[in-house]
Amino acid sequence: MAQLGLSTDQATVIMDYLLMLRKWNQAYNLTAIDDLAQMVTHHALDALAVVPHYQGDRIIDVGTGAGIPGFILAIMYPDKALVLLDAVGKKARFMRQVKRELGLSNVTVVHERVENYFPDKKFDVVTSRAFSATNQFLAMTAHLGHNQTRFLAMKGPKPEPLAADGGFHQTQVWDIQVPFLAEARKLYEFCKQ
Repeated sequence: MAQLGLSTDQATVIMDYLLMLRKWNQAYNLTAIDDLAQMVTHHALDALAVVPHYQGDRIIDVGTGAGIPGFILAIMYPDKALVLLDAVGKKARFMRQVKRELGLSNVTVVHERVENYFPDKKFDVVTSRAFSATNQFLAMTAHLGHNQTRFLAMKGPKPEPLAADGGFHQTQVWDIQVPFLAEARKLYEFCKQ
């Protein structure tokens, strides 16, 4: 966290989350990564590396799985409202338990398919991490944002051309350096046209 220029005040809470993930993963198979050291690099640090790019008060993490990057963002930004959405029941149950045990009152867990979720209020940021191909992510989540919403996709190094008729344009791309991880990461930002 220090290498990323972030405060380490919440490091213990993040580790508590990873320990819960490892424990639940033994019974519920929530993530392919079951080694704690790899969870630190591939889950926590991977999400922490993009934390500074999340501006806005209302954020939704679509297809969040076990809650990444959603829980990391919620821990680092206690003043922001986070919705963690996933269609898999066991993942939603795990996330509700994390929310209770860690006292994350700024988190709302939603067990629903993204295409069936229509919030009362649009989000400032719609994000996903390895949820689907970029064009599919944008098409499936367009209804969650307004014209100023930033759609942030955490991706690997492989470029994905943006559909010309998809109603979005790419506004930014950042090369993300994750401490202790050699694999290339990118964060793409899209906005509605």
